[in-house]
Amino acid sequence: MKKPLNHKSYGHIAHLPGSRIGPADHKCHAGQKKIACEATRDKHDRIIVQEKLDGANVGVALLGDEIIPLSRAGYRAATSPFLLHHYFAAWVAHHQDRFRAILKDGERICGEWLLVAHGTKYDLPHEPFVAFDIMYSKHQRITFDAFTERAAVGEFITPKIISDGPPMSIECALSTLGEFGFHGAKEPIEGAVWRVERSKLIDKSKGNIAGRKPVVDFLVKYVKPEKIDGKYLNGRTITNNYS
Repeated sequence: MKKPLNHKSYGHIAHLPGSRIGPADHKCHAGQKKIACEATRDKHDRIIVQEKLDGANVGVALLGDEIIPLSRAGYRAATSPFLLHHYFAAWVAHHQDRFRAILKDGERICGEWLLVAHGTKYDLPHEPFVAFDIMYSKHQRITFDAFTERAAVGEFITPKIISDGPPMSIECALSTLGEFGFHGAKEPIEGAVWRVERSKLIDKSKGNIAGRKPVVDFLVKYVKPEKIDGKYLNGRTITNNYS
């Protein structure tokens, strides 16, 4: 089957030291860990730390005039062999006006689909889709402020922010999140995500006015070593409760 974007909807975020790593995962560079968790390069770095949620990574793209629900691999959700993706496709169809209100042609919003329990059970206090990024090419994402502004327009839930500005250690992040986090987890949550943005100098040689603009530099994450991927997907389906 053809992928509507001709590539995956979402890639893999590098892991911080000590994080549980799966077969397709990779570690971050030591310098990235230092920036995210210990010390910024200068005043132009900004680190946003959020709760990491445990569901199915999905996306919704606007291509031309079509709203397309996607699996992480980039295929149409409605063609997936997994029923949870079909539920997602139906949910998106019901809420497509919200997606049209915030997406530009060629963009996709990515997030966690929490209807079915994967490795963590939830008693969700909100709808089962939690958005964490808007992408506009294979790897490029809009800035955090732009994302949260658009997510608010569409009334989408986003992961809980536990720090915005300075670096935050893994230990401090886990302590701040607590055992169950902020999204109704009924058992210990899996970890956190660090988003590093930088106020970058504009290239004046291209006729731009001197100044800076925010860009997304990199993302890293920490997953608790004891976390078991998909422990509730082994031959059975457990649906998370949500209001």
